[in-house]
Amino acid sequence: MESAMNLIHYLALKSLDTGPLKDNLALFSLLNLEMVNSSVLASLTTGIQLLENLLLKSVRTNENASAEICMQEKLYQQNKGNSMSNAMRMKAHLNRERLLGPLQDSRTTHIMTTVGEEALESETLIIDLINAGTSIIRINCAHGNPEIWSGIIRRVKQGSQMLEAPCRILMDLAGPKLRTGNLKPGPCVVKISPKKNATGNVISPAQVWLSHRGAGSPPPHLSPDAVLFIDDQEFLTEIKVGDTLRFFDARGKKRILKISRVFHVFSGTGFIAECTRTAYVSSGTELYIKRKKGRFPVGQVVDVPARESFIRLRVGDLLIISRDDTCDPDNSYGHRNGAHRITCSSGYLFDAVKPGERIAFDDGKIWGVIKGNSISEIVVSITHAGPKGTKLGSQKSINIPDSNIRYEGLTSKDLVDLEFVASHADMVGISFVRDTRDIVVLRQELEKRKLENLGIILKIETKSGFEKLPLLLLEAMKSGNPLGVMIARGDLAVECGWERLADLQEEILSVSGAAHIPVIWATQVLESLVKSGVPTRAEITDVAYGRRASCIMLNKGKHIVEAVSTLDNILKANAKQMKAKLKPHVLSSYLC
Repeated sequence: MESAMNLIHYLALKSLDTGPLKDNLALFSLLNLEMVNSSVLASLTTGIQLLENLLLKSVRTNENASAEICMQEKLYQQNKGNSMSNAMRMKAHLNRERLLGPLQDSRTTHIMTTVGEEALESETLIIDLINAGTSIIRINCAHGNPEIWSGIIRRVKQGSQMLEAPCRILMDLAGPKLRTGNLKPGPCVVKISPKKNATGNVISPAQVWLSHRGAGSPPPHLSPDAVLFIDDQEFLTEIKVGDTLRFFDARGKKRILKISRVFHVFSGTGFIAECTRTAYVSSGTELYIKRKKGRFPVGQVVDVPARESFIRLRVGDLLIISRDDTCDPDNSYGHRNGAHRITCSSGYLFDAVKPGERIAFDDGKIWGVIKGNSISEIVVSITHAGPKGTKLGSQKSINIPDSNIRYEGLTSKDLVDLEFVASHADMVGISFVRDTRDIVVLRQELEKRKLENLGIILKIETKSGFEKLPLLLLEAMKSGNPLGVMIARGDLAVECGWERLADLQEEILSVSGAAHIPVIWATQVLESLVKSGVPTRAEITDVAYGRRASCIMLNKGKHIVEAVSTLDNILKANAKQMKAKLKPHVLSSYLC
């Protein structure tokens, strides 16, 4: 109740024109109205008392007994206000710990890391993430299945217990997000490419990991350019450093792999081999060792994954979105009749859009305008893409920022997944929350399952969700479940406009802070570091700004462990000076 009242006080203060008052208060360094959100009424009361004390000091009251009594009463009221402020800050702290768990070190901000099936392909990834500073693991129910999720959760619990480091689990329900359909899988072939200079000369060979399938992925400190699994473990025992493996690639070209290093991993032995010429390797490719006594087979390459399919869209292209996948599957790679084709199974898209409305794909990397639509197809003219075109693949986001599209709060898939989440996770993420009806439906489902301790994360990623955030919080606070907010900046920026994102995230932090609700700072955090191993300066600044939140989330990528470690170091730096919750600032010298 106290948090709800404080949120209402904050909204009331925000509705007033306080510009001149802010300037006058700044002259006396008494109170910053931008920083009273965690305890609005108490901070304002304290500020009023300080102003009255100043007024009394300007009048000669040394011999006036009544003035002395009045001063004592003012000091009592101010101390009471300070006590209320401390209580409010403690409330915010307890809410954070109840939802996200306590922090064991000097950090004031949690690190959340998103993982997927790759966590099962590596024996050490989860342990490395926790050891690097991750305190929450996030699983996206839009990908994978209960079998994969169970395996990830099992490893999280084992790693947490082994390292004696608490690690909670958040599972995001997929929600009614619009996505592109699945394209026809590409060929099962992996390209091995050495690094070349501008003239085409090789400056460093490609690094290739070789092992039996059962040996698992390469150690985390290695970053090979390609991974090849061999079917026969016995033949691998014959390999030694310096051996040369020969093969014909998918084009029939002769190629060689030279063994440079050997590694003993959990379930066997792995090798790093060097390749100095471009090669395309597919499943079934036979490898041989050539020695003095002849040529000896090593085995066949197996389980080469299919290459991700995509269509490349350029400005001026036409794109046809079909309701189902009955269009020619071979058209996934190009276009026919002057138009590319892709599918989307959601009926919401086809029922809501109108000609002239904008449409965005893959978190705004591609933009277009709807030229026409029917119950089964939408024709889009591409208006924004990269200079050489931009790839659009399977399961990429679709946004219609101009449309008043109406989703159901929880989909049928969400309700099925909620059963799993209820028995395996600490928190559930609710995607694309738009109005209080979504919260009411969620509360009913939680009450039906008696899930009063399951944490709830409201993902703010639509214009409607942002505009109705105070109402969403007030409705969600009616239940006793731990509550938090995620700033899902990917969809939010596309829906509301890139230029508004900084103001949007600032307002979400302020409103949530007034309600004493912890906030998760998400989407593209340290993305360059995660993907390439090198951060940008803007990313470091973004993380420093994100320290105001209770938690910062990283998405998966090749260098995710390094990114977690870097983020952990940034959060620990000056942790005593950087608090997660804002405090009202007053000048104590005016108390005497």
